[in-house]
Amino acid sequence: MEKVFACLDALESRYPQLVVCRNDILSAYEALAECYKKGCKLLLAGNGGSYADAQHIAGELMKSFKLPRRCPEEFSDKLLRYGGERGVALSEKLQCGLPAIVLGEHQALNTAFVNDVAEGGEFVFAQQAFVFGKKGDVFMGISTSGNSRNVMNAACVARAAGLKVIALTGARGGELAGFADIAIKVPADETYMIQELHLPVYHCLCLMLEEAFYG
Repeated sequence: MEKVFACLDALESRYPQLVVCRNDILSAYEALAECYKKGCKLLLAGNGGSYADAQHIAGELMKSFKLPRRCPEEFSDKLLRYGGERGVALSEKLQCGLPAIVLGEHQALNTAFVNDVAEGGEFVFAQQAFVFGKKGDVFMGISTSGNSRNVMNAACVARAAGLKVIALTGARGGELAGFADIAIKVPADETYMIQELHLPVYHCLCLMLEEAFYG
């Protein structure tokens, strides 16, 4: 835990205004660490810039961020057995990751659902949360206002499916923060300023998780 706390300390030294979020960031880390220890996964949802942030988070978790994450020796041996020379390259290139799924990535499904279901646009994330979400997973909803209807719909499905819900919002929090198990409300009200503070928060979470699982 020493390195985990060091990540929080470094965050606060660069962004002193985020000291008010320390306990909630730590709680989010603990929820995610517990999820990953059980072999479960993270589901993420957001719109616009927050959708891009969800993709960014998945990118940091699914491969090496700062630390090396070499393919486990046991799996490398299997790659060599089944793949020969190809297995050698795979065992050298593959990196361990923490599974994260960004809701909304499946465009064929999205367009089919929007086309087939009345007001389907508000329920696309919910549909994917319903199918992907399993008890023990974590859902993270990213919304600068905290009032994005499609993110809230997914959060409701996640809760019903037994997922822990984390909100990443602005200072007001909105409906999402009040609904979530854990709410990280960065101290800003303008959308772009909120997004500017979301990035260091989720980078910190990714660093903490990497230290915990690969440090």
